[in-house]
Amino acid sequence: MRRREFIAVLGGAACAWPLAARAQRADQVRRIGVLMGWASTDLEGHALLTEFTRHLAELGWTEGRNVQIEVRWSASDVDLLHTFAKELIGLQPDVLLASATPARRKPSQSYSRLLPTRSARAS
Repeated sequence: MRRREFIAVLGGAACAWPLAARAQRADQVRRIGVLMGWASTDLEGHALLTEFTRHLAELGWTEGRNVQIEVRWSASDVDLLHTFAKELIGLQPDVLLASATPARRKPSQSYSRLLPTRSARAS
């Protein structure tokens, strides 16, 4: 998947929140759980996450002000992905964003019944 397509998917995730969420009190901080399929040292993964936070800021969501982003890096390890997915669910984020190649798609789908989940698929 090209970078712009990936960013479009991530930006769509931010826009998918109910309008009611935007009408919440200004002092309420929203939480986004991000489950990355890349290693924490992967430059492309960090670049994509940076673009995501930049696009969120353009929509009025600023980390540390009205949104908190919890990121977990699975490095394509399916067992680690499951562990981090459970950990992020335990944090009760308002939305969970998960990278989703075929090997990673099933865990995010199985947890999607618990909270709003958006997946970004790499090709």
